[in-house]
Amino acid sequence: MKISAVVFDIGNVLIGWTPAQFFDAKIGADRRRAFFDAVPILAANAAIDRGSRFPDTIVQLVDQHPDWEAEITLWHTCWLDMVSPVITRSVKLLRALRRQGVPVFALSNFGAETFEIAKAHYPFLAEFDQHYISGVMRIMKPDPEIYAALEQDSGLAPETLLFVDDLSENIAAAAARGWQVHLFDGPQGWADCLVAHGLLSKEQAQ
Repeated sequence: MKISAVVFDIGNVLIGWTPAQFFDAKIGADRRRAFFDAVPILAANAAIDRGSRFPDTIVQLVDQHPDWEAEITLWHTCWLDMVSPVITRSVKLLRALRRQGVPVFALSNFGAETFEIAKAHYPFLAEFDQHYISGVMRIMKPDPEIYAALEQDSGLAPETLLFVDDLSENIAAAAARGWQVHLFDGPQGWADCLVAHGLLSKEQAQ
């Protein structure tokens, strides 16, 4: 089946998502583990990805956990430091697809406000033909509704979509709808997948 569009996850496919590593460097691994155990910071981030406002969520957490105010504030003020580094070859593959005229979409669990912050810092995030961002849509992967929304908006049949994501549950949800999928474990495997589908030549996928 000919591919009509390639759908990219963002975190850990195009740019890193490394909050544990960031906090380990800032406050030490033991303090970070205690912070993550005491404060539902990852759940709060998921709420942001579902559409909660970023600053309001942080203020609420500080109110609930005043002893961890400094660490919670770091999540807000240094958020951009946690979405790094750029996975350079994946960005090159994105741009190679665009040069070949292949439509490229972003489908990502990302807060509405935090995505705008990331897009301002990483201009390639603005290069997609369409963005499907969970915080804007208020639906998260792997909810089938977010995949259905992309299908409906794009007008493309599920079997003509090729989706790359680093989480197996997101891949499984897409595959269940008939999407073609690739579980990302590094840019070389993703490049090989694009070549195998005839979307890029080996030279273009370098």
